[in-house]
Amino acid sequence: SGFYGRPWSMDQRKVLFQWMQHWGLNTYLYGPKDDLKHRLLWREVYSPEEEGQLRTLIVEAQSRGLRFVYALSPGQDIVFSSSCDLTLLKRKLRQVSDLGCQAFAILFDDIDHSMCQADSEAFTSFAHAQVTVTNEIYRFLGNPLFIFYCGSLCSPSVSKSPYLQTVGEDLLPNITVIWTGSKVISRKLSLESLAEVESVLQRPPLIWDNLHANDYDSRRLFLGPFKGREPQLKNHLRGLLLNPNCEFEANYIPLHTLGTNNHYRTSMQGVAVFGCQCIAVCPPDEECEYCPDRALSAALKDWMEELNQPLQAAWSTCGWRSGQKAQVRGLCGGKGLLSESQVRLLVGLHYLPHEHGPSAQKLLQDLTWLKTNCQLVSTNSKKVDEWRGRASRFLSLCEDIAQLHCSVVGGNNRAVLYDLYPYVWDLRNTALVAKAFICWLGCGKTTGADQLGVESEPWAFKGGVSGEVQMLLPVGSSSELFTHPPPLFPTTRLYNIRPYHSKDKVLYRMVRQLHLRTQGGPESSAAHPDVIGDRCLGPCLALCPEYSFILEDELGVCGCVLGILDVRSFAKRCQASWIPAMRDKYPPKMNGTHPNTQDLIQLMEEDQGEYPDSLLYHFPSQLRLDALPELVDISISRTLLTALLTALKANGSQGVFCEVQPTDRQRLEFLTKLGFLEILRGEARSREGVVLGRLL
Repeated sequence: SGFYGRPWSMDQRKVLFQWMQHWGLNTYLYGPKDDLKHRLLWREVYSPEEEGQLRTLIVEAQSRGLRFVYALSPGQDIVFSSSCDLTLLKRKLRQVSDLGCQAFAILFDDIDHSMCQADSEAFTSFAHAQVTVTNEIYRFLGNPLFIFYCGSLCSPSVSKSPYLQTVGEDLLPNITVIWTGSKVISRKLSLESLAEVESVLQRPPLIWDNLHANDYDSRRLFLGPFKGREPQLKNHLRGLLLNPNCEFEANYIPLHTLGTNNHYRTSMQGVAVFGCQCIAVCPPDEECEYCPDRALSAALKDWMEELNQPLQAAWSTCGWRSGQKAQVRGLCGGKGLLSESQVRLLVGLHYLPHEHGPSAQKLLQDLTWLKTNCQLVSTNSKKVDEWRGRASRFLSLCEDIAQLHCSVVGGNNRAVLYDLYPYVWDLRNTALVAKAFICWLGCGKTTGADQLGVESEPWAFKGGVSGEVQMLLPVGSSSELFTHPPPLFPTTRLYNIRPYHSKDKVLYRMVRQLHLRTQGGPESSAAHPDVIGDRCLGPCLALCPEYSFILEDELGVCGCVLGILDVRSFAKRCQASWIPAMRDKYPPKMNGTHPNTQDLIQLMEEDQGEYPDSLLYHFPSQLRLDALPELVDISISRTLLTALLTALKANGSQGVFCEVQPTDRQRLEFLTKLGFLEILRGEARSREGVVLGRLL
């Protein structure tokens, strides 16, 4: 494969060859950057076992009418003037040639452009060194199909680049040169720019198209169609390489639509997959009738069938790929089917680098508008109905994203699950925070203290749709809140995060159960079941309910997070109203079963604590997080906490802290991963807890 990341397995490449044969693609280039003997250890020959695997792959490709191109990347440390290095390079390529390979590529991309002393003395320029070695290897191998990747050394411009001029003049004319386009990731390919490149290189270039490559951003995936390459380019191209997503299953639509594009070019010399990158060579005269939208619809129809097959991630057991559908439902563990609307949603949310699909566009447009116009909620303007209508549609789309996550996790095709799961999981969690934020705005809670975040130009940050939604939230710059790895064991459980409302009495029961589990022993508050809730939750729910969020799943409430915007004013309000109310509710020694009122009141006063002014200056807000231990997906607790931090930040908080028992290692580790640092120890005061804080 030509990308950075875990190389595809041999079985996956064989499946790819089936796709290519079926879709009319005809050349495959093997060049995975993380194959050590392709790049880092390029001097080392393959072992007998590795030879056997590579020979099998070459034979498999040739049996399906595909040209197999072997690529080597020696540029990181080759000494061009070294006869030893040249001998080792010839030995390595001769070994592959003896396995049956008849086409080769030398890739000099992503390397240091400076030369060592020996090369500087032997060659007039970096280009001269590369071209000299490439020409000699080409002749040594007997003038096979040969591809040279020169990178993008085009300073100060294409037409005035000494590097490109040397390549054009000195590289043997039958050697093809790869070009990335005007940019590393080009939205469109300009006819004028390609004509200029052709003139300088003295041959039509072979485009290395990174349209679907995602190895530069671990949160992005590109499932959209091949597009933005007009048919008029054909007279100035020798071909086009489509660099793929790292995840094998994510490339079905990109390759399918490239094949559709090829279908309309009947006299093509070939289409290739470059490990997987695809070369599409255009005919000289025929006009292209390719339509990306129609091609996408056709690909979606075929992919639907693929997605809903009971396929394991262990490819070697899945004989149905060769035409015999194996019955592996019991092995897969999935049971659900993805609907067409869900597949369209999946593609629309993970479309192309410079273009979102319709669903993603709607998600971002509505979130931006709702955030910008949140002041309408607290007015009597007729526009409040418009705000609530758009909010309802936005929340519905967020729910569809959550359901999509569950359907992918619960689907039959486990191979697709393992490739796509991190992306649908990431977007599910980000959408949950955004949904909770809009629900919170809909309650009229915001003061607009920080103007609800900073506007950013599209594509100025990483993360795709998830990253853009994140940046629209007040805590969007805090990447550690959004970029944790997904859990090892995916769950299909549906979650919802929403603001607290007065009917949520179940919180008292949940916290009471948690207290009994952690403290052990018989329940001592049978006469007054509200005692634990009144102590742990009561002050926040009574005095600042607008900073309380509820986590619920299909079985009901399973967690909550409570916040205090300003601890100083909150403590004064507690003394003025909450503590007196508790004295009235719990008279001394009631029924002889309840702790003395003074003891209870003392505990409540201690819970408020007396925090140093230096702490409250930087961390004016406080939080409390509770979740049932049955909550398997720990990431959802992170998402719940992020919803609260979003609300606190939106109303001007610059920092938040929480108190944790030093023995609660799990909670300490959880908060530390979210950017909380220890700012106060119990020995500095009369309490035992460790105080952790983070700036917002």
